[in-house]
Amino acid sequence: MKAAGKLSGFPEFLPAERHVELAVLDHLRRVFELHGFANIETRAVEPLETLLRKGEIDKEVYAVRRLHADESETAQLALHFDLTVPFARYVVENAGHLQFPFRRYQIQKVWRGERPQAGRFREFTQADIDIVGDGSLPFHFDVEVARVMAEALAGLPIPGLSMTLQVSNRKVLEGFYLGLGIAEPTAVMQVIDKLDKLPADAIAELLAEQGLSDEQAQACLALAEIRTTDTSFVERVRALGVEHPMLEEGLAELESVIAGCATVEGVTVTADLRIARGLDYYTGTVFETRVAEHPQLGSICSGGRYDQLASDGKRTYPGVGLSIGVSRLLSTLTTSGVTATRPVPSAVLVAVNDEESRAQSDAVAQRLRARGIACEVAPAAQKFGKQIRFAERRGIPFVWFVTEDGDQVKDIRSGDQVTADPDVWTPPETDLRPQVTQKETPA
Repeated sequence: MKAAGKLSGFPEFLPAERHVELAVLDHLRRVFELHGFANIETRAVEPLETLLRKGEIDKEVYAVRRLHADESETAQLALHFDLTVPFARYVVENAGHLQFPFRRYQIQKVWRGERPQAGRFREFTQADIDIVGDGSLPFHFDVEVARVMAEALAGLPIPGLSMTLQVSNRKVLEGFYLGLGIAEPTAVMQVIDKLDKLPADAIAELLAEQGLSDEQAQACLALAEIRTTDTSFVERVRALGVEHPMLEEGLAELESVIAGCATVEGVTVTADLRIARGLDYYTGTVFETRVAEHPQLGSICSGGRYDQLASDGKRTYPGVGLSIGVSRLLSTLTTSGVTATRPVPSAVLVAVNDEESRAQSDAVAQRLRARGIACEVAPAAQKFGKQIRFAERRGIPFVWFVTEDGDQVKDIRSGDQVTADPDVWTPPETDLRPQVTQKETPA
């Protein structure tokens, strides 16, 4: 088959990079399941009209149609662009079979017709957690979801990452804007959400276009400047002199989230009143996450509270959740040198003396595998030097020799060779499986 040209925006990792991805996904699964989240998977397609209702995404949706579709196939389908909208549909359709509050995690591919660039793809993997209630959902679940994701981010098996989970609350922003007498607070939130991309004077001009006075615009910018790692933001907001019941409700909620995450180590949790989130279904707590070493990535984990996303017309299912852009994060990390200690799972290559005795080597390999030691048998009965070089090229650290005087295993990095029993011998823990590591950069 002739190789086709590479398609931009559809990442394909090499084996060592793929191991890094699997290590991250395995870690996320462990953390999510430790907190009682059940795994689900939803279909790849949704009705096009459903996807287009959920925010400013209409130019990015991939429509799907069978190549030889006939006129009877009238339903317009599209690939899902996130996992929240399919999850909302899943909850409504399966509500009678779910126990609420329903806790789910989901790790799947999603598709967006974005312009491919660093960290942005047309096909990528997301990892989501959500807690959904039937009719109501107590606020303490907002705090719990924040703690779970902070724990997951803090424990990522990748060296040298400094992450900040930024938390805000749309009630704080909306209540503040209403207290200023602003008639369209949602439009102002969408402008403030651009502060990471535009300077403050440009934001002020956009706010003026929304009909805000200079005094109102400056107050909005002053609110957006508030950023603390503790609950002191509450007094700083009140010091701005704006009052509204919704503002007080949002401050109390945000204070609870920040205080609730105070014991999580390894990730910084910050109250950041710039954060609004662009999608229109968020109603309270909102999250974004930044990596200090890679500011160009923007947010790699985001989400929030949504009270009206899922409904069947009679019952409403409010929820709160977060989503990690796994491919977005890993593409940058692997480019900057994060890799695996070897590209293959095999810790041992069992050498073959000659083709007539290959069965003996196969038997040794099976005994090692039965004890959880990944191994493979040499593909050809070449001279031992060539079999060792084959192991080196594969990144396999140990070569096993089957001899009449007792089996021997050689650490081909150090040259140490010892007598070994396949029912007893075990490699060091760090060699048993590939490890995530950082390539050394030349001095």
